[in-house]
Amino acid sequence: MQVYVVGGAVRDALLGLSSSDRDWVVVGATAQVMEDAGFRPVGADFPVFLHPQTQEEYALARTERKSGVGYKGFTLFADPSVSLEDDLRRRDFTINAMAMRADGTVIDPYGGWADLQAKVFRHVSPAFAEDPLRVLRLARFLARFHAFEVAPPTQALCRSLVASGELAHLTAERVFQELNRGMAQAHPSRMCEFLSSVGAWASLAPVPPGALAATEAAVLNRLDHWPAPDLRWAWAVGASLGQEAELAALAKAWVFPADLTDLCRVALQVQQVSESAASQTAADWGAVLARLDVLRKPQRLLRALELWPSPVAGSAIHFVHEAAIRHERGEYRDALRQHLATCGAAGAMVASAVEAFRLNWVQSLLVELHTASAPDR
Repeated sequence: MQVYVVGGAVRDALLGLSSSDRDWVVVGATAQVMEDAGFRPVGADFPVFLHPQTQEEYALARTERKSGVGYKGFTLFADPSVSLEDDLRRRDFTINAMAMRADGTVIDPYGGWADLQAKVFRHVSPAFAEDPLRVLRLARFLARFHAFEVAPPTQALCRSLVASGELAHLTAERVFQELNRGMAQAHPSRMCEFLSSVGAWASLAPVPPGALAATEAAVLNRLDHWPAPDLRWAWAVGASLGQEAELAALAKAWVFPADLTDLCRVALQVQQVSESAASQTAADWGAVLARLDVLRKPQRLLRALELWPSPVAGSAIHFVHEAAIRHERGEYRDALRQHLATCGAAGAMVASAVEAFRLNWVQSLLVELHTASAPDR
């Protein structure tokens, strides 16, 4: 029995990067041998075992044969006769198809080290096109390794894989998982650009073809600017998508977490507000603040407003930003309580008193901000 570290851990070690986990391949063993050694099997039909002490994954060397659609449509063959080279051949990219012995010796049967030095993503074999998930994995890797490029034959395989319709068989949860992991990398714009270049959006997103891919270059470049994935999502499909119906369809199809859906929706609404005239009536602005749910959730609105870090004084965004800050501080709530206590409204009169106060509060804020932003005379 021979044991090797494989995949991303080897790649990262050669790049001088830290790796959070390691994958191991065991050559020359059976499931019974692994269990007798104290390893715990993971699943009934998958030859992967957890180490009894480290809980790291150890997989029996295996081959795969396409037997259905999607990324799960494979028949696995694990046997002591399967060699390390056979196991590495089924992997996605040459830079992920290297192994390392315990003494640090690297086994590189498919030219991964050369491609690593050349900063190229290249598929190991034509079997790459059998797994639609690899298109998303490649997109995610491009977001992480921003200096790397895709080998033209590999790009062509991705296009053919998209054209085959295989991407439609990916589960919504897995699509979001891969895209979200890409959003957490340094350059998510590269992920979006690649998916656009191979025509993947039409298969992945239930919105008009190209709605995400057609995002202007300036938007994609700014996508890398935001420090957190939730703000990147809010910018990409909230502030940039344009239509609330499209956002709702996308969030439902990709199974967005509820808080992310809310943040994206508020970002979209703020984007629409930013295009409005700042000289609306107090009633109009009161309706805007109600739609943004600023009274109940000012912190969510302030999070979305991080996409507009320097609002122009007197602008619509400036007004919404100030209103959110004052609601978050409790200024509106405290002033309302004092007003109701002073005016003595009760019963059916409370609702009209609250509405009148709300309009006066909005009007006062508009006057204050307009005065503050007016040029000195």
